[in-house]
Amino acid sequence: MSPRGQSTSLPAPRTATAVGEITVQEFGYGLGPPNGIMVLRYPPGQTIPDFPEAREDFLHQVFWSPDGVLAVRRGETSRFVSSREMLWVRRGVVTEVRGLGVQTVLRVCLRQAPAALTSLPAAALAPEEHVGTRLLRIARPGVSEAEGLRTRVEMLDALSASPAVEIDHVGAGDTPAHMVARALLANPADATSLADWAARLHVSAKTLQRDLEREFAVTFTALRTRIRLKAAVAMLADRSVTETAHLVGYASASAFVAAFTREFGKSPGRYALGEQRPA
Repeated sequence: MSPRGQSTSLPAPRTATAVGEITVQEFGYGLGPPNGIMVLRYPPGQTIPDFPEAREDFLHQVFWSPDGVLAVRRGETSRFVSSREMLWVRRGVVTEVRGLGVQTVLRVCLRQAPAALTSLPAAALAPEEHVGTRLLRIARPGVSEAEGLRTRVEMLDALSASPAVEIDHVGAGDTPAHMVARALLANPADATSLADWAARLHVSAKTLQRDLEREFAVTFTALRTRIRLKAAVAMLADRSVTETAHLVGYASASAFVAAFTREFGKSPGRYALGEQRPA
């Protein structure tokens, strides 16, 4: 049974990888020399943009969603990146990135970057607001190559000076517990019960629960709540409490507020008003 106060009938999201098609706009500046920049813009559509694990051995990348939250996984380390943050991924670093909904995603590809960035394998950066504004300005037709290259320099300088939270790599596991955790990271609102997960993975519910406790030291319900609330912290950057509650799988705002307050010692409303980010 699902935890009290949480939804039980949200449909599974359609991802770009699953359906095999998604609208992409490409804007390149100075692509011959190594100091060029390519900006790929994935506008909101009928599918969720996702970028499965893959090596990009020749390109550094920056991911940003101006109107949503990105879920990032590196091995078994996971993080949610809000619209106020940008994700940096160094050349050759294996990550999985996906949107949590139908949203805009900008993917910046670079062959060169400052040492302050290349020293980080993968990190969530918190640049000033003008960085996103400038990036959006070159992710459209009619921009001169000179302006695009100038924006590249300004953006990389600003990102190099931004606060960064490195996303460490922890070896990935293939146990049923890890499969459940990866699925919840991809869709925190997933209302599949422990019994249904067990049936899907061809194990007993008791076996799955023991595996979860061994790998993560928590019950299934606690793991799902933890992931939902981590996603909520990122969403509260630019969404209301009620909207956030629905997006992370709560049927009512009151149930969400109670869970958030128990976990972080403050209400989501107080956090949304600018109080210190929960640890």
